[in-house]
Amino acid sequence: RCCEEEDRDDGAERRERSERRGTMIRNGTARTLSTAAKAAAAPEKRIAFVDGARIPFAAAGTTYNKYISYDLARMAAKGIVDRNVLDTSQVDYLAWGTVVQEVRTNNLAREVTLGAGLPKEIPSHTIGMACISSNQAVCTGAEKILAGKAEVVLAGGSETFSDVPIRFSKPVRSRLIGANKAMKKGPAGVLKLLKGLKLKDLAPEPPAIKNFSTGEIMGHSSDRLSSRFGVTRQEQDDFALASHKNAAKAHEKGYYKDEIIPVEGSVEENCIRGETTIDKLKTLKPAFVKPHGTHTAGNSSPLTDGASACLIMSESKAKDLGYKPKSFLKSWNFVSVDPFEEMLLGPAYSIAKLLKENNLTLADIDVFEIHEAFAGQVLSNLAALDSDAWCKENVGMDRIGRIPAEKLNQWGGSISIGHPFGATGVRI
Repeated sequence: RCCEEEDRDDGAERRERSERRGTMIRNGTARTLSTAAKAAAAPEKRIAFVDGARIPFAAAGTTYNKYISYDLARMAAKGIVDRNVLDTSQVDYLAWGTVVQEVRTNNLAREVTLGAGLPKEIPSHTIGMACISSNQAVCTGAEKILAGKAEVVLAGGSETFSDVPIRFSKPVRSRLIGANKAMKKGPAGVLKLLKGLKLKDLAPEPPAIKNFSTGEIMGHSSDRLSSRFGVTRQEQDDFALASHKNAAKAHEKGYYKDEIIPVEGSVEENCIRGETTIDKLKTLKPAFVKPHGTHTAGNSSPLTDGASACLIMSESKAKDLGYKPKSFLKSWNFVSVDPFEEMLLGPAYSIAKLLKENNLTLADIDVFEIHEAFAGQVLSNLAALDSDAWCKENVGMDRIGRIPAEKLNQWGGSISIGHPFGATGVRI
């Protein structure tokens, strides 16, 4: 009987729990709908781009040949904080882009945080995403703000080609790792360790600017891409010339005055060749596909040292701190393409996607900034967007059109200003 009473009690309790659960589900549904309705009515959170700056970009082996990437990064990060008189305790996160990693500063972002005098409590992480590393740093920061995980983010990037990590060959590295053990066995152990080494093994291995999966150098990929889209050498040289002229004019008119943080009192950028001519560019020989390629040192971006940084905040936070944003980040996306056949064609895919997502056309936009890794690469992307066949086959859209030259990279680009891999994204 006790068991029967317990069963009855259990049954009543289960019914009561079920009724309560039904009430909770019904109430929960009502609350969910109420929350959704409120969210729909709530104002959109906007990402404020408060300020951005960079140190002068300089050709590798010149101005910054005594510095490592960390030093350049620290200059940019500290510079943006100081000139905005920012209370560093307000910074919630730091994201930093770089490509050629220095082993001693494997999480460069963390070292930048400490080196720039920011609070040690600020979490920081480093991003390596080729030439868009600092673009990703900015967008990662923006997404943290949208997710409610941060209100103020310092994002940037840096690169040096004046002091890159140069390794021993694999045979030498293997023997060096085993050197301590071999030396304990005396001369015989050392001789055994060196056995089999060839003269070519002693040659150092500098980092190569090529894709790991394909083994192809970027310039070679771009040259092939240009051939595919019928971009001529003349068109590339004309584009490069315009880049240098535009950059020189921008400096002359002071457009970069508020963008560049002086280093040792100088804002000079030594990659810009405002005096160059089309005749000079024509004399240069192919640099990648020889002897008939179209890419030369003149219509390609140079190896460059530099760093850039920016401050992004939620609109409300910027207002609370008394800052007037320079702009707002509205929409962004990242794409991946076939590294064998479409390397460097990402901008065409990304632009198409961005226009479609925001119901825009090229005519709605006044200024375009596209990274100039190579003149041929930019022109190939423009040709793809202007091709009805390419647009229909690859992005499912009708011909998007040609970006007008007068709207593109009006103040110069990477060919003239320079291209420190990790820093270009924020510069743009």
